[in-house]
Amino acid sequence: MSQFPTSMAHAQMDRLSAGWGTNGRRLKPAPHAAFVERLAGNGRRGSALIVTLWIALTVAGTAVIFARSVRVEAMVSANELAALQADAIARGALQYVISRLDGRQGVPPVETDTPCACVRLGDGAFWILRPPHEDESGFTFAIVDECGKINVNAATVDALMQLPNMTADAAAAIQDWRDPDSTVGENGAESDAYLLLSSPYTAKNAPFETVEELFLVRGMTTALMFGKDLNRNGVIDASETDASTAGLADLGSGGVDRGIWHWVTVYSAESNATASGAARANVNEGGEATNALRQALSQERAAEVIGMVRRGRPYRNMIDFYLRSGLSASEFALVADRLTVQREPVLSGLVNLCTAPREVLRCLPGLDDTDAAALIAKRASTGVDLTNLAWVADALSPEKAVMVGDVATCRSYQYSADILAVSGDGRAFKRCRAVIDTRTSPPKVVYWKDLTGLGWPLSAELRASLRQGSLKQEGAI
Repeated sequence: MSQFPTSMAHAQMDRLSAGWGTNGRRLKPAPHAAFVERLAGNGRRGSALIVTLWIALTVAGTAVIFARSVRVEAMVSANELAALQADAIARGALQYVISRLDGRQGVPPVETDTPCACVRLGDGAFWILRPPHEDESGFTFAIVDECGKINVNAATVDALMQLPNMTADAAAAIQDWRDPDSTVGENGAESDAYLLLSSPYTAKNAPFETVEELFLVRGMTTALMFGKDLNRNGVIDASETDASTAGLADLGSGGVDRGIWHWVTVYSAESNATASGAARANVNEGGEATNALRQALSQERAAEVIGMVRRGRPYRNMIDFYLRSGLSASEFALVADRLTVQREPVLSGLVNLCTAPREVLRCLPGLDDTDAAALIAKRASTGVDLTNLAWVADALSPEKAVMVGDVATCRSYQYSADILAVSGDGRAFKRCRAVIDTRTSPPKVVYWKDLTGLGWPLSAELRASLRQGSLKQEGAI
């Protein structure tokens, strides 16, 4: 009996702790307890919302980053594809040039028959830049005749001095660099001068192999080599007229300073043979030369000319022979390619007077600006036969014609092409310079250099047009 009340007490206490009153009704919680319970529930729901927002933000950020990465990868892939396309177009342009030069037997290609501006190739196109000759205000496009330039391996100091801004020290140093001896010429430089440099080297005492090798010669500077034309496109761009080139003077006769780069070469050479490769006859030695005259002329005329030729020997050059042999221009044309006055199998450094620009012609022996203009006017005349040098004797006085005849030719076998290739979408371009020797068939590429690092060489308006898809709008060939 004594334990019963205790058990009842325990039961009542359990009911009270569970929230039930002694009368069997559920007790109401205190106001502060309900608030705490509601607050706890709201906290749990707020935490869930924050976590959800963070997850959503992370997913969105990841998606944005991924999309941007995909976009960047797509742009990189498109740029790489465009660069590969531009490279392929440049190499295709080289093959185009080679095909146009093959089998010409020393006759330069006619510009009107050899398109070089915006030549379509697949989805892209290419240009072949040439420095402007007469009109220096705009761009011109053509394959360049290397034989229409001054060969630094053969030119005299006097000829070199006629190049734009050339100094006496640089001209003499060029001669000392290429000659086989170690004797220092007047104003020149040999190994003693180069061994004192911070990075010493010896004088080559052998011919130049590239035009860029001139930078090894004492006195040669970027200003002398390129003038204001730092990107070598033949035109003075707006970016090339700033303070960095303000000290370089313009040339006379309306010319601008483009340095010597466009007017010098190391490649000009031709075989002392006919266009078909047969050996020439030396007019100073008789024999074969006499036979050539008999085959080309009538019997009576041949006898007359042969008598004059024998009395006039020796002849200084072929222009001298033409003037003193008694041959007419038409008769000389029949035998000019078959005759020579030189024994050397290879004639290096001759200048093709049919293609040389004014800047080169004025460097030739005894010629001035007036003579250069006369030669340009004569060769542009209708009906002039440019396959031999008789026209030169008609354009100049006999004395000057004979002087220039020492270095003159009317044939060319080496050419250069400054190629600008652009992809079809305008995203990429590649610029390369090639030199091709056509004395063999197929012609041989003897020089190839990437010039893309010099920047875009044509007008900014053209590039903007290309990037807007003008090539695609015109269609491809």
